[in-house]
Amino acid sequence: MSDHSFFTDPVFYNRVRFKTKIPGDRLYTASHYWMAPEEAANTWRVGLTTFATRMLGEMVEHDLELPDDRTIQCGQIIGWMEGFKATSDIYAMIDGCFIEENPLLQDNLEVLSERPHGKGWLYHASGDPEPTHYDAPGYAAFLDETIDRMLGEGYDEP
Repeated sequence: MSDHSFFTDPVFYNRVRFKTKIPGDRLYTASHYWMAPEEAANTWRVGLTTFATRMLGEMVEHDLELPDDRTIQCGQIIGWMEGFKATSDIYAMIDGCFIEENPLLQDNLEVLSERPHGKGWLYHASGDPEPTHYDAPGYAAFLDETIDRMLGEGYDEP
């Protein structure tokens, strides 16, 4: 993607007892994934946000279950992951082609929780990103709404 008009400064987020730095060089989804453009045109690295990894807890196990032709569509379930707190499906955030899983995850699944915006990415894909995404400030506002809703429903703090 040559147009990086979504780039912003990072957002230093602090709400209740949840603190994180939301990098400004990527897009975010309502399902708490991030998508960072790679140097190759229309290629993306996809991972989970710090908020998502906090909700899942320490990672225990995962698996990707891709179609043989590796074509993926936004919202398609392409795998699953299990943390100590919860289990979740892994979704495609790109309409296009799955390239590769993060090879670090085979031997070091903890990197998902320890470095979610760095070495803890999930997969590379080429194509078009989830169309209803946020920039960093937009994702911070979405986190405010999410945490307010959780607190109103009696959840523990993230």
